[in-house]
Amino acid sequence: MADSPAPADQPERKPTGGDGLPTGGEGLPTDGDGPPAGDAGLLPAELRAWMRLLAAAGAIEQSLRSRVKDAMGISHDEFLVLCLLADQPGSSLRMTRIAELLGRPKTRLTYQVACLQHAGLISKNSACGDRRGIEVTLTDKARRLLSESSRPLADAVSEAIAQTACAHRYAQLHDLLPASPVPATEGHTTEKPK
Repeated sequence: MADSPAPADQPERKPTGGDGLPTGGEGLPTDGDGPPAGDAGLLPAELRAWMRLLAAAGAIEQSLRSRVKDAMGISHDEFLVLCLLADQPGSSLRMTRIAELLGRPKTRLTYQVACLQHAGLISKNSACGDRRGIEVTLTDKARRLLSESSRPLADAVSEAIAQTACAHRYAQLHDLLPASPVPATEGHTTEKPK
């Protein structure tokens, strides 16, 4: 059978390029910086760049989910909370600030914090000077777990960027990260351009 149409209840799949975005006239191009021929000026360059960044970040996040679960026994979203706390003075923050920084609804964050507290990875206390405020702090157990797991996970981020980005975008995306050794993948080098 040649070119049978997609069933009515399933959308037709569009081909994608190396950056995960649609190719051809109906999506963002993967092989040039300009818009597709028929869509000149439809999206400003800033929106096109933002869409590429979102596509790359989504693909990287997807590849990390199982690695975080295997390495640390927690969800990716819980891992983000731990990373945020680890990067703060005193390894603590108020719950409202965590919700703001991660762009999470407070109800969802409450569940994640409860899971982390049950696992012994964080402690919760009343914020100094505010009975209603809750401050969340990393435990020593969380510090040990992050110390053991963070380097392999950071390397996985670099590897995912190398696999996700099309060749001419790789250097730009990799420059967002600090220098670290990255396994070479086909078509990419591990060195940043000078």
